Amino acid sequence: MTTLDLVVILVYFVGIVIYGIWISRNIKTSEGYFMGGRKFKWWTMMGQAFGTGTHAEMPVAQTGACFQLGFATIWYQWKNMIITPFYWLIAPWYRRSNCVTTAEMMTLRYGRAIGLVFAVFSILFLVFTMGTMLQGAAKVISVASNDMIAPNTVVVVMTLAFMVYSFIGGLTAAAHTEFIQGILIVILSFMLIPLGLREVGGFSAMRTSLPEDFFSLYNESSGLGAFTIAMLAVNGIIGITAQPHMMSVMGTGNTEIACRVGQTYGTFVKRFVTIGWALTGLVVATMVIQNSVTLEDPEFAFGYAARVLLAPGLTGLLVACILAANMSTCSNFMVGAGALFTKDIYAIYIDSTASDRKLLRLGRISGLVLTSCSVLFALTITNVLSAFLFIETIAAFMGIMIFGGVIWKRANRYGAGSAVVFSFLLYYILNYAEVGELRLIYRWTPEPFGWAILVGFIALVIVSLMTKKEPPETADAFFDRMEHLAPQDREGDTNPLASDVGAGLILYDVATWFKADRWKNFWTRYRQDLGGFLLAWVMVGFLILVAWLLMQIH
Repeated sequence: MTTLDLVVILVYFVGIVIYGIWISRNIKTSEGYFMGGRKFKWWTMMGQAFGTGTHAEMPVAQTGACFQLGFATIWYQWKNMIITPFYWLIAPWYRRSNCVTTAEMMTLRYGRAIGLVFAVFSILFLVFTMGTMLQGAAKVISVASNDMIAPNTVVVVMTLAFMVYSFIGGLTAAAHTEFIQGILIVILSFMLIPLGLREVGGFSAMRTSLPEDFFSLYNESSGLGAFTIAMLAVNGIIGITAQPHMMSVMGTGNTEIACRVGQTYGTFVKRFVTIGWALTGLVVATMVIQNSVTLEDPEFAFGYAARVLLAPGLTGLLVACILAANMSTCSNFMVGAGALFTKDIYAIYIDSTASDRKLLRLGRISGLVLTSCSVLFALTITNVLSAFLFIETIAAFMGIMIFGGVIWKRANRYGAGSAVVFSFLLYYILNYAEVGELRLIYRWTPEPFGWAILVGFIALVIVSLMTKKEPPETADAFFDRMEHLAPQDREGDTNPLASDVGAGLILYDVATWFKADRWKNFWTRYRQDLGGFLLAWVMVGFLILVAWLLMQIH
């Protein structure tokens, strides 16, 4: 680290804070603070989805995996590639609910008790995830700076920076700064590759130095078999529905199409930059062979490349990019945590008559306090990867009540609660039987997860059928919203069925697929779902083709 590097980092901090404050200078209402007025354009939605879903530890972990086992380990990150087209189908769920938080959405679907449980889970999810990401970025920057910057210093300074503009501007500041920071994440993902290729002598030198299977797009030696990838995909599609920030990244666009495009193609940008992370791993694997260097930990590969390849100023840019990867997510989470406490706890159980001005003030303060709690949590974390896996597994089990509750109208609060309880119990029983000791966090393996998620859905069905239906004042209101466009997407005072204008939801109607009349005018009824879904699969094929062609270069 040089003086120039420190100047670059300082310019990043000052610039992003000033921009965040300037872009959000007109926030006056709680709706504007928590949801940005639901006015974001598609490119802002893409930046928000990409920035929120990409964390600093991801390029480091992926680079380390490819450094150790080859390019096929790209499926550690691409495990969700095959579920990305489904984001096009589920984004309207959040848009049409017209809610501020996922907990409010669950209150609408199952009643206040489930809504409160989901609010508590969501707050803990955001606090723990923020803490884990802060510590992850801190460790990465400490290595990249050759221990010149202490990890805990990174945690505190980074948090203060995003706190300032998020406190003032809410989701508007978070979303627009995420677009800028998304550009920095793309730079982070590819900046080491041209320098590394020049250092090692190009692709031909890599081919000479590394085993042939290091250039395979898929092989069993990567440690990811087909069943494991399938279970990780199930984890991803069910779990993402319960992640609290989905309401903001899927429901705040100025149109429903903007919400679909933002989440789907913002995520595809992440799938694209993963290719850069994987290729960096191969470059570093060649470098250490040529230089007769041994790395104690594969995850040191990214930091090693940064120290060897980057000139003064570029190291500072790398650190700024790492900061951007986590600050973009944490600013969104800070606003979300404040919304959950304010809308789903305070406004319901403490002061139901609170004015909008009071809710806005409380949203800012509670977000600040909860983010401070995440900093305290960050300072206690030792194993970042284990913490992330634990959080994602919890989200998948909670996601049963959302995914099942949307596609099956008969699901009720008793079935939803039972699904979560039974899936958690079986998951811990199976892991305890395998390991022989009780732990809070187990190493993720596909078999216990697969059985737990299956039993969870079975419990949802059986218990729901054995107990009374949801009262009309809850479920019917929820389903009415799913069947119509959000108020912001309607023309004038009209309110036609979404299926009448080609915007029917094919997953929502899955229970009716077995009725003959459901297949009449099928394309007309679901043309937005089907058209976007098929196009997304074309993008999946394109990205896989790009990766395969890259591995054919000699």
